Amino acid sequence: MEELTLSQRLERIRQTIDRAAGGRAVTLVGAAKTKPASLVAEAIRAGVTAIGENYVQEFREKDAAGAYAGAQVHIIGHLQQNKVKYVAGKVALIQSVDSAPLLEAIAKRAAGLGVVQDVLIEVNIGRESGKSGCLPEALDELLARAGELSGVRVRGLMAIPPAEDSRAYFGPMAHLFVDNGQKKYDNVSMDFLSMGMSDDYADAVSQGANMVRIGSLLFGPRDYAQRK
Repeated sequence: MEELTLSQRLERIRQTIDRAAGGRAVTLVGAAKTKPASLVAEAIRAGVTAIGENYVQEFREKDAAGAYAGAQVHIIGHLQQNKVKYVAGKVALIQSVDSAPLLEAIAKRAAGLGVVQDVLIEVNIGRESGKSGCLPEALDELLARAGELSGVRVRGLMAIPPAEDSRAYFGPMAHLFVDNGQKKYDNVSMDFLSMGMSDDYADAVSQGANMVRIGSLLFGPRDYAQRK
């Protein structure tokens, strides 16, 4: 069987999203972990409008190579506070904010640059130990803190549910998203619910996601020997 090109894979993914979305707009983020700048540029030429990076070092190297021309960049992996200076004000969206100290560090850096950094709050919906994301019951407090910080703007929620049963958590995440969208916090708007990856994105979209992070299904299997 002939191997599909990246453009053909992208078209199939979009068709699946459209069927699941029921007319809703869904943003496809190409998760480019371990992928070279040349492949990222190819994806953008094919029509991908947002690229997600897990590692700050990879972002910096690909950015220096001009890989992202024509697309937004999102940070989708865990972000350490000491690396905030490399991404705040330089990316369109930081999806993985999971604590007040990280939120405050981003706000401080962005304010110093005279910009407002858009972020998503990552929720550990599966309550997995050792996994990033705030617990659901801590979300109110974190959103309230965001309302006090002029350098950030919360645009929604993100989650990486337990891999073995991710579909069981999409509904509860969608409920959190809708519930918090009805509350009034300064600097907070529930515009994006980012959940769903290559193995489960159709189910995530059908249950309310309007942003999905697609890696291997779009770019092909990852080569972790290339990890930075």
